[in-house]
Amino acid sequence: MSTTTRHMDCPPEDVFDVLADGWSYATWVVGAARIRDVDRDWPSVGARIHHSVGAWPLLLSDTTSVEAVEVPHMLQLRARAWPTGEGRIVIRCEPQDGGTLVSIEEWAVSGPAAKVPQVLLDPAIHARNVEALKRLAYLAESRARRHDDSGGHGGVPRLRRPGSAADPREES
Repeated sequence: MSTTTRHMDCPPEDVFDVLADGWSYATWVVGAARIRDVDRDWPSVGARIHHSVGAWPLLLSDTTSVEAVEVPHMLQLRARAWPTGEGRIVIRCEPQDGGTLVSIEEWAVSGPAAKVPQVLLDPAIHARNVEALKRLAYLAESRARRHDDSGGHGGVPRLRRPGSAADPREES
């Protein structure tokens, strides 16, 4: 199993707000070319993102579904990318040093990729997830700055509502 981590200068709620926007996945998930549809109840258990991977004209259409969720600390996904197989991804967001330590654990669970020794897959998965976490940090940290500076939401749906205890704009 490949594990990749990055510290982000924002609270877990800002990271999870980006994760909860299924339409943003092609922005930060390396290899996702486009999002075709997102189930209305994303990111609840069983909800799916309908995506395409690859580059035109060699695009493969498949889905990623939610297996477990603990807002705003954990999202477990099952990503399908046939004919290569399926993978499990666990994203964790833990408060740390005034920000969030975000980790991605990923491994192949079925199909041809699951037959490849993990020691061979891990370096490629890790490199991809280093870039994915960099992109996710840009989105989440930018969102956090918009909360602080303008009260905006950066075009990403909010999990925190104005006036809630978790809304940093409401603290004295």
